[in-house]
Amino acid sequence: MRSKHVLGLVMLSSFLIMAGCSSEKAEETGTKAEQTSKEADKKGEDENEAVKVDKGLLNVEVTLPASMFEGEDMDSSIAEAEKEGIKVTRNDDGSATYKMSKGKHKEMMKEMEAELQKTIADTKNGEDYPSVKAISHNKDYSEFTLEVEREAYENSFDGFAVFGIGLSGMFYQLFNGVNPEEYEVKILVKDTATGEVFDEIIYPDAMEETGEES
Repeated sequence: MRSKHVLGLVMLSSFLIMAGCSSEKAEETGTKAEQTSKEADKKGEDENEAVKVDKGLLNVEVTLPASMFEGEDMDSSIAEAEKEGIKVTRNDDGSATYKMSKGKHKEMMKEMEAELQKTIADTKNGEDYPSVKAISHNKDYSEFTLEVEREAYENSFDGFAVFGIGLSGMFYQLFNGVNPEEYEVKILVKDTATGEVFDEIIYPDAMEETGEES
């Protein structure tokens, strides 16, 4: 399970870095727009927006459960988050709460969705998992259906595709505001020839079961 948690932290750090880069571009654009606006008129829209942020009206708090950090050093991911202006609080139960502006949160969710879509495309179109023929999902990425060639799937390591999608879905759920005690990602594996669903994997339960086995 250690490698899986490492992958989780790497994904988290990547999301934070991407959000930071996007924020820097947005800040540059925003600065130019603000200068233009000040030259044109003095409506004070930027000042009003800043007041809302200071009052916490535009803040978002996201809590990652302790299972996401189990057996790992949280310092690097927390340092990366704080470098991007995200306040992180370690909780007594081992979880961590990330507090950020709604603007940064919105940008992060866009980046997460883009990365999730890339993961889906790479899984069904790449060469790593040849038995996977199609992947569909619901709107909030809490349920996925993998259509596969069953015999090839069961006689290969293509099942690892499920883990990548499950982990990505879990991070999306958590950062999208789902309660850490209630988040869940269901993955159905369907035989493309018969339409039969022959396997069902539930995350994070599957990660916990793997941990118990090891």
